[in-house]
Amino acid sequence: MILFFTEMWERFSFYGMRALLVLYLTQHFLFGPAEAQGIYAAYAALVYLMPVIGGMIADKYLGSRKAVIIGAVLLVMGHFTMAFEGTGGRESLTIGDTTYQIQVEGRDQNRQMFAVNGDQRVPISITPEGVSTLGAEPSAANAATAPAAAAGFPAFTATGAFTLETERDTALGEPVLFLALALIIVGVGFLKANISTVVGALYEKNDPRRDGGFTIFYVGINLGSFLATAACSYLGFNYGWAYGFGLAGIGMLFGLLTFVLGQSWLEGRGAPPVPVEGRSILGVPLVPFFWIAGLIAVIPTWLLMQRHEIIETGLPWIAGVIFASVVGYTVFRLKGAERSRMLVAQLLIFFSVLFWALFEQAGSSLTLFADQSTQMPDWFNAGYTQMFNPGVIIIGGPIIAALWVWLGKRNLEPSTPVKFSFGLVFVGLGFLVLTWAAGTQANDAFRVPLLFLFLTYVFHTIGELCLSPVGLSMITKLSVARVVGMMMGVWFLSSSVAHIVAGLIAKATATDTVAGVVTSPELALQTYGSIFGTIGWTGVGVGVFLLLISPLLKKGMAGVH
Repeated sequence: MILFFTEMWERFSFYGMRALLVLYLTQHFLFGPAEAQGIYAAYAALVYLMPVIGGMIADKYLGSRKAVIIGAVLLVMGHFTMAFEGTGGRESLTIGDTTYQIQVEGRDQNRQMFAVNGDQRVPISITPEGVSTLGAEPSAANAATAPAAAAGFPAFTATGAFTLETERDTALGEPVLFLALALIIVGVGFLKANISTVVGALYEKNDPRRDGGFTIFYVGINLGSFLATAACSYLGFNYGWAYGFGLAGIGMLFGLLTFVLGQSWLEGRGAPPVPVEGRSILGVPLVPFFWIAGLIAVIPTWLLMQRHEIIETGLPWIAGVIFASVVGYTVFRLKGAERSRMLVAQLLIFFSVLFWALFEQAGSSLTLFADQSTQMPDWFNAGYTQMFNPGVIIIGGPIIAALWVWLGKRNLEPSTPVKFSFGLVFVGLGFLVLTWAAGTQANDAFRVPLLFLFLTYVFHTIGELCLSPVGLSMITKLSVARVVGMMMGVWFLSSSVAHIVAGLIAKATATDTVAGVVTSPELALQTYGSIFGTIGWTGVGVGVFLLLISPLLKKGMAGVH
């Protein structure tokens, strides 16, 4: 129960912030969609890279519980820092000798763009054809007959006859934004792998309740995600970004207090491998050393987030070296069943990269698809769409957990590789739903009904329930006990690499925006439909291949269920 509620509040903060992040980057700081999705991909990649280090530190020095506390404190600091908005970005429009500031009212799909110059404030729209006043047709012919919306402002100005310039808050707002992200990244590194390891420590090696226990734990994750997406999106869209991010910080503070006050309930699970008393590094007592190291690690992470291209280029190489080292350790240092189990775990980790690359479009391209290409009720916003995934898990998670236990008692439960193949097929099918809807169900504004985006999340969620909690359980079952923390980190490393791939996919879906408003809804919908079709068929195809080879992998698991 303590781990359930700690993770629920930690995920409340994480997903509450994630629901707003890409929209915040495009609407407040005025990053283009490709740039915003690049920043998100780099942030998410580091979030899943850091647990590799955090897992090793816990294995060798701190134990899982002390590492979780350090991570939780850094997360509280990071989420509250996100509440500082700065001045954001400013975009200006120059027509002839006159320069107008572009202002946007609202944060949802109904937001309106204005050109402002002194007391003059004109509602406008910007399309690939040009700039037109609200209600004016975007054509050169109309410009000759339509009256100006206000003195001196033309009804239509063709593309090429005006210039747009973007100025962002690089002096204070952006550095603080990247500092907040860096604190969150390092905090997750200490916390994420290690709290899952403590869950694994509650069960014996072949306890049939293990998969069900991890799935119930996963429901806690998604309960936090559901509540956060609803509450933080509501505050962020209706009252201001700072309110949404501030509520995420309060959630993380509750998570920290839950874990600290509930220590005795864990009955010693997650303790240091060797008592920390009397141990030191460089003359500094062990626990203070890692508190200091955690804060110092924020600095290079902050610098990297401001050069996210370095992460996108370098991380796949770093991940390759780490993964090759783990494979080498397995091949040369282990024998028999230990070796074959570890190799199966590593192969399943490899397949999971594709799953997460597709699934994690939720925080980037699917959020922008919701904003740009989905019909929504007036009371609904793009941030709310991220409630679909955790909502289905809260309802379906206990059912799937009970199903695995029921099938297990009858020796009918699918093997872990088969469950992984189901995950890949379902995530692919989700994108094929959107591809079909984009081609056949769009309205005159080039938006598809919200129902189809919901169905996509349903398919993705079924796939996630087949793979993700089972993956966490698989790592604790197949890994050699002395390196289980490191292997849990490598499991999250697969998500790190997947986020780089996800960022490349998301960038391919990007089309031009001005002040966060897409300029060509038709092109945006066509682009989404094309890219989603390609990745959808890829997911289904790889899933079928994994299903075909699953009997070989089950044999390599050497009796572990």
